[in-house]
Formats: sequence, structure tokens, C-alpha cells
Amino acid sequence: MAIRRNINQNTTHLAKKIVPAQTENENEVSSCEPWSPTPGTTFKLLMSARLCAALWSVVSDCDETYNYWEPAHFLNYGKGFQTWEYSPAYAIRSYAYILLHVLPMKLCALLLGENIILVFYMTRCLLGVLCALSEMIFYRGVCERFGSNIGRLTLILLLFSAGMFTSSAAFLPSSFSMYLTMVAFGCWFSGKPHMSIISIAASAIIGWPFAAALGIPIAVDVLIVKKQFVYFVKWSTISLILFLVPSVLIDMHYYGKIVIAPLNIVLYNVISGHGPELYGVEPLSYYIINGFLNFNFGYLLALGSLPFLLLTSWFLKSKTSSVLQLVMSLSPLYIWILIFFTRPHKEERFLFPIYPFIALAAATVLDSLQRLLDLLQQGQKKATHYTEHTNWVTAGFSLIFAALCFSRIIAVYQGYHAPLDIYVELHRVAADSKIHTLAPDKPVNVCVGKEWYRFPSSFFLPNRNWHLQFLKSEFQGLLPKPYESGPDATRIIPSHMNDMNREEPSRYVDVKRCHYLIDRDTEDWTALEPHYSASKDWTVVKQVPFLDASRSHRVFRAFFIPFLSTDHCTFTSYSLLKTTRKVATVPELESRS
Repeated sequence: MAIRRNINQNTTHLAKKIVPAQTENENEVSSCEPWSPTPGTTFKLLMSARLCAALWSVVSDCDETYNYWEPAHFLNYGKGFQTWEYSPAYAIRSYAYILLHVLPMKLCALLLGENIILVFYMTRCLLGVLCALSEMIFYRGVCERFGSNIGRLTLILLLFSAGMFTSSAAFLPSSFSMYLTMVAFGCWFSGKPHMSIISIAASAIIGWPFAAALGIPIAVDVLIVKKQFVYFVKWSTISLILFLVPSVLIDMHYYGKIVIAPLNIVLYNVISGHGPELYGVEPLSYYIINGFLNFNFGYLLALGSLPFLLLTSWFLKSKTSSVLQLVMSLSPLYIWILIFFTRPHKEERFLFPIYPFIALAAATVLDSLQRLLDLLQQGQKKATHYTEHTNWVTAGFSLIFAALCFSRIIAVYQGYHAPLDIYVELHRVAADSKIHTLAPDKPVNVCVGKEWYRFPSSFFLPNRNWHLQFLKSEFQGLLPKPYESGPDATRIIPSHMNDMNREEPSRYVDVKRCHYLIDRDTEDWTALEPHYSASKDWTVVKQVPFLDASRSHRVFRAFFIPFLSTDHCTFTSYSLLKTTRKVATVPELESRS
């Protein structure tokens, strides 16, 4: 009861403390701030949504699997795939970030026993809870800086966003940076710049170095506006000692040499001459479409927020100091757009750190629209709060926004959740002696061809005797390879690795060595990607529907619309297959060659 009473008192204090900065003007009369959820209620709402995401969201990026889940699996169980980024020859990824997740994984393993799929999902649940906590801190800061109306609108946009559903429980540095950026700006809005400096430093050093750009407004505020140079240097130095020194020591232990991973990844992406463009390039429209899918009309409001708000601030006669605060608070969104929208290589995860600012920017636009409507309705003399007669605007927008976000989330789940379902099925197969007839101590090869990038991680393999193997497909890039065994495995420079995305034939096995095969049916069969499920050499164990994007309507595959999406979308089979022939061992294959 005492905790609840303190939370309510703090929230009342937040609601009364500050009138929204960008709307102060001498003609406005307001009796009190509108209602907004308490921090405790906010956290419960957010945590519920994030736990749902942890359980139901797909692993949408193969980088998440091979660059993060696999090294974590190796550090936990001594087995996993290694990418070239973790080769000591390049060392552009830090093991410090992996260790932050490995420690709770080990605790979960002690509590949950042999079922490592539960370790996978419990780790995602932990990430979801941390995201909810970060969002709550951000929400409190927004309420202090901008008032309750913008605070609750930001909360609604964060809570229902399809983008937050995807990013909140992802094991990715960009999600980690999103958490800490929310903490940083929540503390900055609440008048705690030292915590902001520490959070941005942790985000950049342990997570993703490019996320340091989001801290530019905080640095400008401390160094230029407040002229606190010594203060900034002091807390920056403390942050380097807290995060950079341990990170270097951890990586020195795992790589066997001094490594500054954040510096290495910046050098590779900026000046190597053969950076991420090797892995594909996309036009500007990629981020426009992707942003709309994840935030629908909120994204459009956010993109045009700064010019719109500057215009309305002039019309509403806001103070210059308030306008400056507004510009600085929204500038991270535009800084990120300037940096990443101009890069040829584009990925959805690159936008994760600015998802909170998309929500904040859209919320400020909606708030300004309410003020303009209130001004037109009541004129200069205002006897009531501006939200009392204009909440229908935000209520209508919120309903449309939430409906489209739910539609997007359902569409992604229905279309792309099949790989997780199929890999979970491996555990049932391993326990069924009628299907899996090999002795428990015999090695089992689960093979993938063109579907290599949808492997969710080794946490889905039943035990240490089960191994993922790659078959040659039409893909011609560099695949990961298993870590070497032994205590110094991470220090060994693996053979057949390169940073040019050149194909390494040593990754592939003969299909005759496969006990099980996971594949997706398509209509584009080739010699390297045959119709395995129709072959007499394979029998189907389980099939799950999977969206065929190339033969589905763009709108109905992007958003689930009852009664219509089914008619306009085509699904194929995602299959778990078992071989019908005797599996050749390695010596047998060598003797035949």
C-alpha cells in the first residue's frame, strides 16, 4: 500500500509540475493537467504487451540468430555457429554484449533443466521486461517535459506499435540501444543529465556505437546551453571507465588480444571500402514503406513533425525557449534519418533506436492539432483545458492506429511464424521412437538449403547430438561455420573466413548425410533447390503454412484483413522432412569419392 501511495503521489506531482513546454502562452488558462496513467499502471500495460511479443514475435533477422543467439549458445553449451565478425582476424563484435545475456541464460538453465527452448523464450521475456521498464522511464520523462497529454499519447503509440512489438524482445544491439536511449532521454527530460550521459555511453560502447549520434542533443544542452564542460567531461570519463574498460578486458579474454570492438565496427562500416553494401542495397522507399508498416499513420506524422510544429508554435505564440526545447527533443529523429536514410545498405533493425522518437514526434503533432482545434472553437479566451473538447481527435486516431498495428502483427505472425513451429517440432520428433529410430547417442544432421537464414538458433535443436548442416543452394554468399571446440575456441582464427561475403564451399554437406531436412515449397525449383517434399527420398513429418509473398497481394499480405486476406494471399508449405534412405556416414562418402 505504501508503494502504491508513493507512486500515486509521484504521478500527481508529475502532472502538476510542468505545463507542456511548446504550448506555453500568456492567453492560455488551464485548471489542471488531464489524466494520465501512473508509472505502475504504465509498466504493467507495457510489460503485458512485451511479454506477448517475446512469446509470439518471429526471429525476423538472420543476424539476430547467427551474430547473437549462436555465440550465446556457444558460451552456454560449447556449441554454436561463428560468423566472420567474431573471427579474431576482424573482431568487430563484442562478447561483452553477449555476456549480458549469457549470465541470465545460465540461471534459467539451472531452473528449467534440459529444455533449452524455454531458456530461449525466458531470455526474450527478460528482454521484454527491460524494454517495458525503459519505456516507463521514457514516458515519465515525457510527462515532465511535455505534459500528461503528450505523455499518454506517446504511451499509446509505443504500446500498440507493430514496430515495438518486433523490436522489444529482439536479441540485437539496436534493440539494446533503443532501451538505453529511452532511459537517456527519460532522465534528460526529468533533469538528470548525468544519467543520460551514462546511458548513451552504455548504448554506444556495449550496444551499437552509431547510437551515440542520438546523444548529440543532450551533449549540446550540457555543453552549449548550460555551459557545463567540466560536468560533461566528468560523467563521460566515468562512463568510459564503467563500460569501455570492462568491455575491452572481456574481449581481450575471448579474442586473445586487445580489441576495441565499437571502433572496429565503425572503421569497417565507414572506411573499409567494402562495408555493409556487400550484403545488399535498398532504395530510400525501403525505410518509408517499412516505417509505415510498423507505425502506419503515426510514422507519417513523425516525418513531418518538426516543420509542422514550428509553424503551429508560431501560430500559437509559443515562447522561443519552448520552441528550442521542442527542436532539441525531436532532433534525434532527424539526425538518424540524415545518417541512415542516405546509406545504401538498409535494414529494418537499423530503425529500432528511433522508434521512441517516432512515437513522441507523432504525439506532439496530435497535441498541437488539439490546441489548434481548441483555439478555433473557443477563441483566445479559454475557460477549459484544450483536451476537453478535442479528445475525439486523438481517440479516433488511436483506434485507427491500434487497429492497423494489430492487423500488421497478425499478418506477420500468420505469414512467417512457421519456422519456429517447425523447429519446435524437432523436440517432439526426438522424443518419438516411432519417428526417430536412431540411438540417443548417434549424431543427427538437420539440413537446410535455401532456408538457412530462417534458422531461429541452436536453442531449438533437441540436444548436443543434433547438428544443423547446410546444403548448397542458389545463395552464393558466406555462411557461418561452427565454433572450434576447446577452451580457447574464440581465440582461434577460423579457416575459410573472409569479410568480402565470398562463398566458401567448405560449408556444405552432401544431402546423403542428412537425417532430416527443413525446406519451403515454392514454384521456382532449380537443380540446387529441388522439390524435396515431392521426392521419394523424403517423407513429410510435418507441414505448416508459410506466406508466399511473391504471389500475394501487397496490401493484404502486409495487413491482415478478415475475410479478404485469405482470398488475396497464397500460402505454401514449410516442411520438416525425414529421409527414407540409409544415411551415409562421413567415411562411407569418402570411400565412394
